Order: sequence, then C-alpha cells, then structure tokens
Amino acid sequence: MTESSGAVRRDRLRIVYFGTPAFAVPSLEALLHSRHDVVAVVSQPDRPRGRGQQLQPTPTKQIALHHHVPVLQPTRIKDDAFLQQIRDVSPDLGVVAAFGRILPDVLLNIPPLGMINVHASLLPKYRGAAPVHRAVLAGDAETGVTIMRVVTELDAGPTFSATVVPIPSDATSGEIEAALAVAGAALLVEVVDAMANGRAVETLQDHARATHAAKITKEEGVIDWTTPAAVIHDKVRGLQPWPLASTTLHGARYVIRRSVVADGRSEPPGTIVTAHGDDLIVAAGEGTSLRILELQPEGRRAMAVREFLAGHRLTIGDRFGT
Repeated sequence: MTESSGAVRRDRLRIVYFGTPAFAVPSLEALLHSRHDVVAVVSQPDRPRGRGQQLQPTPTKQIALHHHVPVLQPTRIKDDAFLQQIRDVSPDLGVVAAFGRILPDVLLNIPPLGMINVHASLLPKYRGAAPVHRAVLAGDAETGVTIMRVVTELDAGPTFSATVVPIPSDATSGEIEAALAVAGAALLVEVVDAMANGRAVETLQDHARATHAAKITKEEGVIDWTTPAAVIHDKVRGLQPWPLASTTLHGARYVIRRSVVADGRSEPPGTIVTAHGDDLIVAAGEGTSLRILELQPEGRRAMAVREFLAGHRLTIGDRFGT
C-alpha cells in the first residue's frame, strides 16, 4: 500500500468529470453536492433516440446543465482543442464513470492528482467493458464497486477502496447496475475527500487474479436449451437490458424476460412440458427445467405467462429452439 502522490492538498478540489450513461449520474450528483467543485463534465456526443430518432442529451449532460456546469462533448478526445479546454479549467483531479472511451496518457496527465475511476466490479475480477453483465451471467452471489486510479492498461491501476453489493438470484443486470451506481457514488466522495486531505491509500492489484469482462454481443442472447436451467436463468437475467435472451418456436422469436429454475424433467432440452394458467415449463439440459414467468413475442410487449397463454396456443411436446 502507498499513499497517493500529488502536489495538490486543499479542502475543495476542482474536478473534471468524465461520464455518459445513467450509471454515471449518481456519482456526478454526489460530487455536485459535495464540498468539491465540478468545473466541467465531459460526455460522449448526444445520440438519436426513440421512434423519432431525435437527438437526446446524454444523462450526465442533463444533470450538468441543470447545475450550470459546462459540458464538453468531443468527437475526438486527442484533439488539441479539447485537451486545451481541459487545461483551461485547471482541474486538480479527473473522475471517470462509464465514459465509454479509453483516455490517452496526455489527458490522464493533465490533473495534478491524476484520474480515478468508478468501476463496477471487485477488482481485479471483471476488468473490461461488461463487468456487471458478466457477474450476473456467471451466477455470482455478489459483486461490488471499486474506486481505482486510471492507468494506461485497462482497469489495472491501484485501488483506493471497494464495497460489496449482493446479487439476488432474481436480479437483472440492469437492477444490479443501478444498485452499484448508488454504492459507487458514496464510495467515490469518500475517496475524493481522502485525496484532498492527503490521506488516500492506494493498493496495487494482484494481476495474476485478474479476469476479463468482454463486451456483450448480440449473438450471446440465443438460448441454448441443452445447458442447465440455472445457466439459462442467469442468461435471462444477465442480458438485460440488452441484448436480451431469446428463443424460437416454429420460426417465431420470443424474448424471455423473467424465469426461475423449476423441478427437473427428463424430456429432451427445449421441450414444453407444461403450458397452462401461470405455468410454462420447458425442459433444459442435464435433466433440469425452466419455468418462464414473462416473455415477449417479437414486435410486441412483454406479457406474464397467463396473459400470453390466453392468446397463444402452445402444445405440450413442442420444442423451443425450432
């Protein structure tokens, strides 16, 4: 363990904040309500959203504008003009939370205290783009948030502090991410306060224990019914809100929104064994079965099983995945 270095020691730090999606909002709001000064917010450019594909401000931009904080949205973060804008606001510290781009060394070196990151895992586990999804997909019972120093190597910098967050067996990635965002915000302010007072302690990661959380792909959403029901259930939870776990029946695609592991069945994987009332049970791999609680026909809204079965006739013995 080492104490953080840096010439800046003051009660209030000038902070430039790098963050874009909803995950980054609680940490930004926590800093805005702290004793420190957020002098600029850097967000990715606005994107078209919704059916009308109208440009919508990013979540962090909305918060920044509400608090009259300047917003920078560079198309290239290595541009000299953007780097000069960062220098001009004279930040003591940079804070990063789900910004969405790798920051170059020239940018990392501008604040005297460097940059720190709110990372949604218990490092060194799950370095990379999709730490929350990978934890849920793996069926982990817990995850957490780590405040770490940003270095050139991805998520490999020394850590300041971490907090554990449980993963309930029915929780989705979206729900866990929201919980982590709140937990990370509180932890972040503690670390920033410690850095301002010269009390922050950095601990090197054990790189031998590092695991990689690769970016989620659309192809991962296809359900393989030959895998155990618990694996499918974790896929249903882990791939929300995108790309969602889906299967086919007679050529039609269905998204499985909620599920639970049921009693085992001996039928071939994918076979519908019960389809009545609130019960839609499908055989899975290794003698297991999955109870589907909510599903969504392609192009339509999600429905509870009872509503779905009232309008869709499913036959016992039919097989999903066909």
